[in-house]
Amino acid sequence: MTQSEAKERPVKSERSEHTAGRPAGGAGTDPATEAFVDHRNLLFTVAYEMLGSAADAEDVLQETWLRWSGVDLGAVRDRRAYLVRITTRQALNRLRTLGRRKESYVGSWLPAPLLTTPDVAEDVELADSVSTAMMLVLETLTPTERAVFVLREVFALEYDEIAEAVDRKPAAVRQIAHRARGHVAARRPREHVSSADSRKALDAFRRAVETGDLQSLLDVLAPDVVLLGDGGGVKQAVLRPIVGADKVARLLAAGLGRIPAGSSFLFAQVNGRPALLLRVDGELDTVLTVRVDHGLVTGLYAVRNPEKLSHMRRETALSR
Repeated sequence: MTQSEAKERPVKSERSEHTAGRPAGGAGTDPATEAFVDHRNLLFTVAYEMLGSAADAEDVLQETWLRWSGVDLGAVRDRRAYLVRITTRQALNRLRTLGRRKESYVGSWLPAPLLTTPDVAEDVELADSVSTAMMLVLETLTPTERAVFVLREVFALEYDEIAEAVDRKPAAVRQIAHRARGHVAARRPREHVSSADSRKALDAFRRAVETGDLQSLLDVLAPDVVLLGDGGGVKQAVLRPIVGADKVARLLAAGLGRIPAGSSFLFAQVNGRPALLLRVDGELDTVLTVRVDHGLVTGLYAVRNPEKLSHMRRETALSR
Protein backbone atom coordinates (compact mmCIF):
# COMPACT_ATOMS: atom_id res chain seq x y z
CA MET A 1 0.00 0.00 0.00
CA THR A 2 1.36 3.42 -0.92
CA GLN A 3 1.43 6.41 1.39
CA SER A 4 -1.14 8.25 -0.72
CA GLU A 5 -3.50 5.25 -0.63
CA ALA A 6 -3.20 4.83 3.11
CA LYS A 7 -3.06 8.39 4.37
CA GLU A 8 -6.78 8.82 4.98
CA ARG A 9 -7.53 5.26 6.07
CA PRO A 10 -8.83 5.31 9.65
CA VAL A 11 -6.75 3.52 12.24
CA LYS A 12 -8.35 0.29 13.29
CA SER A 13 -8.26 -0.35 16.98
CA GLU A 14 -10.10 -2.36 19.53
CA ARG A 15 -11.94 0.08 21.73
CA SER A 16 -11.44 -1.25 25.18
CA GLU A 17 -11.36 -0.16 28.77
CA HIS A 18 -8.23 -0.81 30.75
CA THR A 19 -8.21 -4.24 32.28
CA ALA A 20 -5.17 -3.88 34.50
CA GLY A 21 -6.02 -3.24 38.14
CA ARG A 22 -9.71 -3.74 37.51
CA PRO A 23 -11.81 -6.53 39.01
CA ALA A 24 -14.44 -8.03 36.75
CA GLY A 25 -17.68 -6.13 36.97
CA GLY A 26 -21.19 -7.40 36.47
CA ALA A 27 -24.35 -8.18 38.32
CA GLY A 28 -23.97 -8.85 42.00
CA THR A 29 -20.61 -7.14 42.45
CA ASP A 30 -19.86 -5.71 45.88
CA PRO A 31 -19.90 -1.96 46.61
CA ALA A 32 -16.10 -1.67 46.69
CA THR A 33 -15.79 -3.22 43.23
CA GLU A 34 -18.60 -1.08 41.84
CA ALA A 35 -17.00 2.12 43.14
CA PHE A 36 -13.60 1.17 41.73
CA VAL A 37 -15.03 0.28 38.31
CA ASP A 38 -17.10 3.47 38.22
CA HIS A 39 -14.02 5.64 38.79
CA ARG A 40 -11.39 3.51 37.04
CA ASN A 41 -10.98 5.73 33.96
CA LEU A 42 -10.61 8.78 36.21
CA LEU A 43 -7.99 7.01 38.35
CA PHE A 44 -6.02 5.90 35.30
CA THR A 45 -6.07 9.47 33.98
CA VAL A 46 -4.77 10.84 37.31
CA ALA A 47 -1.96 8.28 37.35
CA TYR A 48 -1.07 8.78 33.69
CA GLU A 49 -0.93 12.58 33.97
CA MET A 50 1.38 12.25 36.96
CA LEU A 51 3.63 9.60 35.41
CA GLY A 52 3.50 9.93 31.62
CA SER A 53 3.72 6.15 31.45
CA ALA A 54 0.71 3.96 30.63
CA ALA A 55 2.39 0.82 31.99
CA ASP A 56 3.21 2.51 35.30
CA ALA A 57 -0.28 4.00 35.48
CA GLU A 58 -1.76 0.51 35.16
CA ASP A 59 0.53 -0.73 37.93
CA VAL A 60 -0.70 2.13 40.10
CA LEU A 61 -4.29 1.07 39.42
CA GLN A 62 -3.45 -2.44 40.59
CA GLU A 63 -1.89 -1.08 43.77
CA THR A 64 -4.88 1.21 44.31
CA TRP A 65 -7.30 -1.70 44.01
CA LEU A 66 -5.35 -3.82 46.49
CA ARG A 67 -5.52 -1.04 49.07
CA TRP A 68 -9.11 -0.07 48.28
CA SER A 69 -10.35 -3.64 48.63
CA GLY A 70 -9.29 -3.62 52.29
CA VAL A 71 -10.93 -0.31 53.20
CA ASP A 72 -13.95 -0.14 55.53
CA LEU A 73 -16.46 1.59 53.23
CA GLY A 74 -18.61 2.56 56.19
CA ALA A 75 -15.93 5.01 57.24
CA VAL A 76 -15.55 6.56 53.77
CA ARG A 77 -17.52 9.75 53.23
CA ASP A 78 -16.52 10.43 49.61
CA ARG A 79 -15.46 7.33 47.67
CA ARG A 80 -14.23 9.25 44.64
CA ALA A 81 -11.98 11.49 46.74
CA TYR A 82 -10.70 8.51 48.74
CA LEU A 83 -9.81 6.57 45.59
CA VAL A 84 -8.07 9.59 44.08
CA ARG A 85 -6.12 9.99 47.31
CA ILE A 86 -4.89 6.36 47.19
CA THR A 87 -4.02 6.68 43.49
CA THR A 88 -2.13 9.94 44.05
CA ARG A 89 -0.04 8.50 46.87
CA GLN A 90 0.83 5.40 44.85
CA ALA A 91 1.63 7.54 41.79
CA LEU A 92 3.92 9.77 43.87
CA ASN A 93 5.84 6.72 45.09
CA ARG A 94 6.09 5.43 41.51
CA LEU A 95 7.08 8.88 40.17
CA ARG A 96 10.17 8.98 42.35
CA THR A 97 11.20 5.54 41.12
CA LEU A 98 10.50 6.55 37.54
CA GLY A 99 12.70 9.61 38.00
CA ARG A 100 15.66 7.37 38.80
CA ARG A 101 14.96 5.27 35.70
CA LYS A 102 14.90 8.38 33.52
CA GLU A 103 18.38 9.35 34.70
CA SER A 104 19.81 6.30 32.91
CA TYR A 105 17.44 6.43 29.93
CA VAL A 106 19.11 6.38 26.51
CA GLY A 107 18.29 9.60 24.64
CA SER A 108 15.26 11.81 25.25
CA TRP A 109 12.41 10.51 27.39
CA LEU A 110 8.94 11.16 25.97
CA PRO A 111 5.58 10.20 27.48
CA ALA A 112 4.06 6.97 26.23
CA PRO A 113 1.45 7.84 23.56
CA LEU A 114 -2.16 6.76 23.99
CA LEU A 115 -4.66 6.11 21.22
CA THR A 116 -7.56 8.04 22.76
CA THR A 117 -11.31 7.84 22.30
CA PRO A 118 -13.11 10.67 20.41
CA ASP A 119 -14.66 12.10 23.58
CA VAL A 120 -11.20 13.03 24.90
CA ALA A 121 -10.68 15.46 22.02
CA GLU A 122 -14.12 16.96 22.73
CA ASP A 123 -13.05 17.83 26.29
CA VAL A 124 -10.66 20.65 25.39
CA GLU A 125 -9.15 21.03 28.87
CA LEU A 126 -8.55 17.30 29.22
CA ALA A 127 -7.05 17.05 25.73
CA ASP A 128 -4.72 19.97 26.48
CA SER A 129 -3.64 18.42 29.77
CA VAL A 130 -2.63 15.08 28.22
CA SER A 131 -1.05 16.48 25.05
CA THR A 132 2.59 15.55 24.58
CA ALA A 133 3.65 19.19 24.81
CA MET A 134 1.86 19.66 28.14
CA MET A 135 3.08 16.36 29.54
CA LEU A 136 6.64 17.50 28.84
CA VAL A 137 5.95 20.73 30.73
CA LEU A 138 4.72 18.68 33.69
CA GLU A 139 8.03 16.81 33.60
CA THR A 140 9.75 20.01 34.73
CA LEU A 141 7.81 20.09 38.02
CA THR A 142 8.81 18.33 41.23
CA PRO A 143 6.70 15.25 42.07
CA THR A 144 4.64 17.11 44.67
CA GLU A 145 4.18 20.15 42.42
CA ARG A 146 3.03 17.88 39.61
CA ALA A 147 0.52 16.10 41.83
CA VAL A 148 -0.88 19.37 43.19
CA PHE A 149 -1.09 20.97 39.75
CA VAL A 150 -2.81 17.97 38.16
CA LEU A 151 -5.32 17.50 40.98
CA ARG A 152 -6.19 21.21 41.17
CA GLU A 153 -6.01 22.43 37.57
CA VAL A 154 -7.20 19.32 35.73
CA PHE A 155 -9.48 17.58 38.21
CA ALA A 156 -10.59 20.64 40.24
CA LEU A 157 -10.10 19.04 43.65
CA GLU A 158 -10.40 21.25 46.73
CA TYR A 159 -7.22 22.22 48.52
CA ASP A 160 -8.07 20.21 51.63
CA GLU A 161 -8.61 17.09 49.51
CA ILE A 162 -5.28 17.61 47.77
CA ALA A 163 -3.59 18.20 51.13
CA GLU A 164 -4.71 14.78 52.32
CA ALA A 165 -3.49 13.17 49.10
CA VAL A 166 0.03 14.70 49.22
CA ASP A 167 0.34 14.79 53.02
CA ARG A 168 0.73 18.56 53.29
CA LYS A 169 -1.19 21.33 55.05
CA PRO A 170 -3.85 23.11 52.94
CA ALA A 171 -1.95 26.42 53.24
CA ALA A 172 1.20 24.76 51.92
CA VAL A 173 -0.77 23.20 49.07
CA ARG A 174 -2.05 26.64 48.05
CA GLN A 175 1.53 27.92 47.86
CA ILE A 176 2.65 24.87 45.88
CA ALA A 177 -0.28 25.29 43.47
CA HIS A 178 0.55 28.97 42.94
CA ARG A 179 4.21 28.16 42.25
CA ALA A 180 3.34 25.29 39.90
CA ARG A 181 0.83 27.41 37.95
CA GLY A 182 3.45 30.08 37.35
CA HIS A 183 6.02 27.51 36.28
CA VAL A 184 3.62 25.85 33.86
CA ALA A 185 2.29 29.14 32.47
CA ALA A 186 5.82 30.16 31.47
CA ARG A 187 6.40 26.93 29.53
CA ARG A 188 3.07 25.70 28.20
CA PRO A 189 1.94 26.27 24.58
CA ARG A 190 1.30 29.96 24.03
CA GLU A 191 -2.23 29.51 22.67
CA HIS A 192 -4.96 26.94 22.47
CA VAL A 193 -4.81 25.20 19.11
CA SER A 194 -7.93 23.50 17.80
CA SER A 195 -7.84 19.95 16.50
CA ALA A 196 -8.59 21.33 13.05
CA ASP A 197 -5.53 23.61 13.15
CA SER A 198 -3.34 20.79 14.45
CA ARG A 199 -4.62 18.51 11.70
CA LYS A 200 -3.93 21.21 9.09
CA ALA A 201 -0.33 21.62 10.26
CA LEU A 202 0.17 17.85 10.36
CA ASP A 203 -1.32 17.45 6.90
CA ALA A 204 1.06 20.06 5.50
CA PHE A 205 3.92 18.33 7.26
CA ARG A 206 2.89 14.93 5.87
CA ARG A 207 2.63 16.25 2.31
CA ALA A 208 6.06 17.86 2.60
CA VAL A 209 7.80 14.72 3.85
CA GLU A 210 6.00 12.47 1.34
CA THR A 211 7.06 14.62 -1.59
CA GLY A 212 10.53 15.29 -0.18
CA ASP A 213 10.02 19.01 -0.78
CA LEU A 214 12.48 20.62 1.62
CA GLN A 215 11.06 24.12 1.13
CA SER A 216 7.51 22.96 1.88
CA LEU A 217 8.82 21.36 5.05
CA LEU A 218 10.59 24.58 6.04
CA ASP A 219 7.37 26.51 5.42
CA VAL A 220 5.48 24.55 8.09
CA LEU A 221 8.25 24.58 10.72
CA ALA A 222 8.79 27.47 13.13
CA PRO A 223 12.34 28.93 13.07
CA ASP A 224 12.97 27.61 16.62
CA VAL A 225 11.26 24.22 16.16
CA VAL A 226 12.57 21.42 18.40
CA LEU A 227 12.65 17.75 17.39
CA LEU A 228 12.76 15.10 20.13
CA GLY A 229 13.06 11.38 19.47
CA ASP A 230 12.52 8.48 21.88
CA GLY A 231 13.89 5.11 20.83
CA GLY A 232 14.65 3.93 24.36
CA GLY A 233 18.00 2.58 23.21
CA VAL A 234 16.13 -0.08 21.20
CA LYS A 235 15.22 1.80 18.02
CA GLN A 236 17.30 4.44 16.27
CA ALA A 237 16.30 7.98 17.25
CA VAL A 238 17.98 11.33 17.76
CA LEU A 239 19.72 11.21 21.14
CA ARG A 240 19.61 14.96 21.74
CA PRO A 241 17.09 17.66 20.87
CA ILE A 242 17.52 19.03 17.34
CA VAL A 243 16.79 22.77 17.26
CA GLY A 244 16.11 25.00 14.26
CA ALA A 245 13.97 24.63 11.14
CA ASP A 246 16.86 24.05 8.75
CA LYS A 247 18.51 21.34 10.87
CA VAL A 248 15.18 19.59 11.57
CA ALA A 249 14.04 19.73 7.94
CA ARG A 250 17.29 18.33 6.59
CA LEU A 251 17.39 15.58 9.19
CA LEU A 252 13.80 14.58 8.43
CA ALA A 253 14.35 14.69 4.68
CA ALA A 254 17.37 12.39 5.03
CA GLY A 255 15.69 10.01 7.47
CA LEU A 256 12.38 9.72 5.66
CA GLY A 257 14.21 9.00 2.44
CA ARG A 258 15.29 5.71 4.03
CA ILE A 259 11.75 4.55 4.87
CA PRO A 260 10.98 1.30 3.02
CA ALA A 261 8.60 1.37 0.06
CA GLY A 262 5.05 0.47 1.02
CA SER A 263 5.21 2.26 4.37
CA SER A 264 2.29 4.47 5.26
CA PHE A 265 1.42 7.56 7.27
CA LEU A 266 -1.97 7.38 9.01
CA PHE A 267 -3.83 10.01 11.00
CA ALA A 268 -5.03 9.10 14.49
CA GLN A 269 -6.16 10.72 17.73
CA VAL A 270 -3.25 10.42 20.14
CA ASN A 271 -3.47 11.96 23.60
CA GLY A 272 -6.56 13.84 22.48
CA ARG A 273 -4.84 15.47 19.51
CA PRO A 274 -4.30 14.65 15.83
CA ALA A 275 -1.10 12.68 15.24
CA LEU A 276 0.66 10.72 12.53
CA LEU A 277 1.40 7.01 12.78
CA LEU A 278 4.14 5.57 10.61
CA ARG A 279 3.59 1.91 9.77
CA VAL A 280 6.35 -0.16 8.18
CA ASP A 281 5.40 -3.58 6.80
CA GLY A 282 2.07 -3.22 8.58
CA GLU A 283 3.65 -2.72 12.00
CA LEU A 284 3.55 0.51 14.00
CA ASP A 285 7.03 2.02 13.83
CA THR A 286 6.68 5.63 15.02
CA VAL A 287 4.09 7.86 16.65
CA LEU A 288 4.59 11.51 15.73
CA THR A 289 2.85 14.24 17.70
CA VAL A 290 3.35 17.98 17.37
CA ARG A 291 3.12 21.25 19.20
CA VAL A 292 1.66 24.05 17.10
CA ASP A 293 1.93 27.76 17.86
CA HIS A 294 0.50 30.42 15.55
CA GLY A 295 0.02 27.93 12.73
CA LEU A 296 3.61 26.64 12.73
CA VAL A 297 5.05 23.44 14.18
CA THR A 298 7.22 24.38 17.17
CA GLY A 299 7.66 20.89 18.57
CA LEU A 300 8.00 17.47 16.92
CA TYR A 301 7.90 14.41 19.17
CA ALA A 302 8.69 11.00 17.66
CA VAL A 303 8.22 7.93 19.87
CA ARG A 304 9.76 4.71 18.53
CA ASN A 305 10.43 2.77 21.74
CA PRO A 306 8.43 -0.47 21.19
CA GLU A 307 7.61 -0.77 24.89
CA LYS A 308 5.90 2.62 24.83
CA LEU A 309 4.01 1.81 21.62
CA SER A 310 2.38 -1.27 23.14
CA HIS A 311 -0.56 0.81 24.40
CA MET A 312 -1.39 1.96 20.87
CA ARG A 313 -3.13 -1.34 20.09
CA ARG A 314 -6.45 -0.19 21.51
CA GLU A 315 -8.20 3.04 22.38
CA THR A 316 -7.82 4.29 25.91
CA ALA A 317 -10.71 5.95 27.73
CA LEU A 318 -9.71 8.94 29.84
CA SER A 319 -11.99 11.02 32.01
CA ARG A 320 -12.17 13.78 34.60
